[in-house]
Amino acid sequence: MSAMETDEVSVVLPPTTTSGLALSLHPLPILNISEHLTRLKLQKNKSDPFVLGALLGTQNGREVEIVNTFELAVVGDDTGLVDHEFLVSRRDQYKQVFPSLEFIGWYTVTTKPTAHHIALHEQFTGYCSTPLLLILQPNLALASSSSGDVNAQTLPLKAYEPTIELRDRKSRSVYIEVPYNVETGEAERIAVDWTARGGGSGTSLESYLQTQRSAVKMLHERILILIKYVTDVLGGQARVDQSILRSLSALLASLPASENKHFREEFDTEYEDVQLTAFLASLTKSTNILNDLVDKHLVLTAGKDERGGPRRRTGRQGAPGDWDRFH
Repeated sequence: MSAMETDEVSVVLPPTTTSGLALSLHPLPILNISEHLTRLKLQKNKSDPFVLGALLGTQNGREVEIVNTFELAVVGDDTGLVDHEFLVSRRDQYKQVFPSLEFIGWYTVTTKPTAHHIALHEQFTGYCSTPLLLILQPNLALASSSSGDVNAQTLPLKAYEPTIELRDRKSRSVYIEVPYNVETGEAERIAVDWTARGGGSGTSLESYLQTQRSAVKMLHERILILIKYVTDVLGGQARVDQSILRSLSALLASLPASENKHFREEFDTEYEDVQLTAFLASLTKSTNILNDLVDKHLVLTAGKDERGGPRRRTGRQGAPGDWDRFH
């Protein structure tokens, strides 16, 4: 039996076919998919559980960013039928929290896309015209780590864009592999490092701030060396080097005009915003402390009344009654 007559017919076009999609992948989806797989392995006690989830992100023309994910469910034990009610519910919930993120595709764990994934793909076209597919390949990570190649730093993830191929005068849905780059912001780098270290102790933030402090200190030392050189040249204590002076002049010309009126106004505005934020944080903390103090005072006061504080009791018509004590 030929390959054309079996299920081994590839649904991925050869590498000679390229995609014009510019894809960026953020760290959070990578962590979410890995955690999803690990948790299902432990819950179901299986080495290869079925993993299915949705990709959230933004798309501007041919530029796509995968920013977040959420897990999806199937109907019963049928891994080929997506629970659309659950999908819509979760998508709308995420939309309320992240209004800028849209459903742009789905993810799973497998070695390569097959006809089964094409069938799943057809179920997502109602939410996105061209839903992307992101697959995690755990075996690729194992092969890379055991190969001994120090340059094998490729993530065990592959992204695919759906398209239509004409074969034997018939059209069929296929995938084109899409190259991607990992896009990380400053906050994401800190969070990923914090997660990798186990979190909770604050050592990651301290390490990051220490690194920034060392960098600023080194920059300050370099600036002092340049200032000393220029001072020595003006005082006739150092040899004049025109190339160094030209470089210094070009460096100074590239710096922003710190004494410019608009620069000072913008700088003062940012400085005031930072001070206001710190003041609001301090005010919030003081308010919480005061609220705790009031709660404790109320508890003490209520306890005193129950122990024997006098209360005045009125009659049925509101007339003053006798004094009574609560025991």
